[in-house]
Formats: sequence, structure tokens, C-alpha cells
Amino acid sequence: MIRENPELVKRNCERRGCDVDIDNLVELEKETRTLTAQVEGLRSERNKLSKECRDNPDARERVKAIKTEISELEEERERKKKELDTALFWLPNLLDPEVPDGDSDEDNREIRKVGDVPKFDFKPRDHQEIGEILDIIDTKRGAKVAQSGFYYWKGKGARLCDALFFWTRMRLEEWGFTPFMTPCAAKEKTLFGTGYLPFCAAETYAIENENLALIGTSEQTLVGYHAEEMLKSEEMPLRYSAFSPCFRTEAGSYGKATRGIFRVHQFHKVEQIIFCMPEDSVERHKECLDNEEKLLRELGVPYRVVDVCIGDMGAPGYRKFDVEAWFAGFEAYREVASNTNLTDFQARRLDIRYKTPDGAKGLVHTISATAVTDRVAIAILENNQREDGSVVVPEVLRPLTGFDIIEPS
Repeated sequence: MIRENPELVKRNCERRGCDVDIDNLVELEKETRTLTAQVEGLRSERNKLSKECRDNPDARERVKAIKTEISELEEERERKKKELDTALFWLPNLLDPEVPDGDSDEDNREIRKVGDVPKFDFKPRDHQEIGEILDIIDTKRGAKVAQSGFYYWKGKGARLCDALFFWTRMRLEEWGFTPFMTPCAAKEKTLFGTGYLPFCAAETYAIENENLALIGTSEQTLVGYHAEEMLKSEEMPLRYSAFSPCFRTEAGSYGKATRGIFRVHQFHKVEQIIFCMPEDSVERHKECLDNEEKLLRELGVPYRVVDVCIGDMGAPGYRKFDVEAWFAGFEAYREVASNTNLTDFQARRLDIRYKTPDGAKGLVHTISATAVTDRVAIAILENNQREDGSVVVPEVLRPLTGFDIIEPS
């Protein structure tokens, strides 16, 4: 595709601010193909001459020379291929033409607002204050035991989170998602295949002396589940979900709002992953967004949906929508869920293909979307707070929490 559409790829890289020399990349690929053809030609010549070696000294000498030539050419080809692969590794996905221009999340385009922002007769507290009043969030002991950016949910706060994550998983299962519990670590190959390496290397907690890192999302392990596999087109879409802890260094987050547990090193998430045919990915992308919105509406959390601009979208994404809940304590909408159509970016790197009943083959498309995280729990705390510090539990969670209100002790 790059060879046949270099100008398209150049424009895409320019729009995304990606510094890749496409002309050099095309030339490297051409040189690699030429070297491969030369090696194959010499092997063919060697095979023919091998039959004459016993009776023909000249043939024996030529076979020896060919062996040396092949070795030198293969060495050169591997050097060129490594250089080519390194350049390709940094190449971002193509963009949907509808993606808005912009440099940061401030340039994301609002699509809609849903729900009424709560009004209070008192100055609303943020979740950090609420957590301290109710004794349900402990960041001080989290820092003591681990470091800043780690925390405890405790008591009825822990039960609220348990209920939220369990309820979400049950809703997704009702909507056709197969539940998983995945490994919390993944190989470098898996992180590369899902597009987190090399782009997000600074965000990753690597495990020393192991070819492993803690996962930043179960997307990595759920998409990696089908690496190097051929999926049947008639069995797609495949809908998977998983609850997992997620670990991120939050490198580069200096200066961003970090009070409380909004931006942390460990959080918990229920993820949606869909494997689908290429012609279905736009519709499946919308399906995941619909699910995110239904969950927040049922929880009674006001939110808005934004179309993510170029500058706020990672290299693997083709198009991305964020859902931002209203946080009364912050007095602003802030991201609680993201939803990305990755087209065939991950499938190409992980070699995940489909086969149709008539034998046609191709790369599948993947959708990665948040269902809920701890951020939804803290949005519930801030939006459902009362003047005395107590918090009203969303009605849909009450059968699982066993209480309607979290009150100060």
C-alpha cells in the first residue's frame, strides 16, 4: 500500500506530525526485495550446479563462491530489513478523514451532552474530600505502602467499586460480550503488536530481567489472545470483555490535575474488545460508544461525547471518541472512557487474519473501548454527594452494594 500510495501516506504522516521519510522507506523496501531476488537466483544456480560437483571441479568452485555471495547478500538484506522494519514500526495508522484537526484535548470536538449537571445548595467537594469524610479512599497509606499514585478503596468505597465493576461485566455479557480474566503481564511482542510499543514505552512498567511488563490495559492481553491466528469470518464479530488492574507510569503528566485518584499509577478497568470484518468496523465502533453511554445513563452520571482530534489520538488509532463525565468537585467534564477504531493496525502487527467460507483472506479490524474505570466511581461520589458528606448510591448498584447511602461514620 505504501509503495502504491506514497503521497497518501506522506500526507497522513504530515497531518499526524510524524517524522518518517517515506521516500527512503520505499527505497529501502525496494532494495530489500532486490536483495531477496538476488539470493533466490543464486540459490537456484547453486542447486543446479550441485548436481555437477562430483565430476566438474569448476562447478565445485562456483558453488563455494555462491555460498560466500549468498552469505554476504543475506547479511546486507538483514541490515536493510532491520532498518526498514524500524521505520515501519514508527509509522502511524491512517486517519479517518472526519478526524478533527487540533493539538490537544482542548481541541476535541463536542458531539453531544447528555444528562443534567447536578446543582447544589452548598459548595460541592471533590472526591478526595468526600473519601476522607467517609473514610473510603486512603491515598496516604497507598503512598506509604507503594508510592504516590497508589491508593486504597476501603469499606463501603470498596463495595461500591466491586458493585460497579461486577454490574458492568454483567451488562456487557447481556450485550453479547464473553467475559475474561486475563494475565496482568504481557510480552514485549504483545505490547508492540497492540501498538503500545514503541509509542508508549515511557508509560510502561517493565519487569526487570524478564521479557514482560505489567499491562496498561486488558486491551493488550485480549487483542493478543488471537495473535498469529486465522479467524472464521462467519464467527465474527467476536466481543470480549475483561476486568483487570492497569498499570501506567503516567510519564509526562506533570502539571496535570492529580489531586485524589483521578490520575494514578494503578487503576481498575472493564474493557470492551471487538474483532470484526473490515466492512463492519465503523458500526462496531459505534456499538461500543453506545454501550459506554448506556452504562453512564443507567448510573445517572451526566456526560458529554467528544470526537478526538489528531493531537490527542495515539498513533494506532483511525478514529476515536472519548466520553467525559461531569465531575461536580472539578466543575468540569473529564474523560472516563475512550473508544478507538484501530482498523487493521493491530491485526497487521500481530498477524490476526480472517478467512471467508469461499477462501478469501485478509486482516481483521479491532475496536478497543473502555466500559468503566475507577473514574466512574469517583464521578458517582462527586455528583451524588449531600451537604453532610454522604453519597447516594445509584439505584442500579444498590442490590449489589446492599446499601442505598454511604454515610459518615
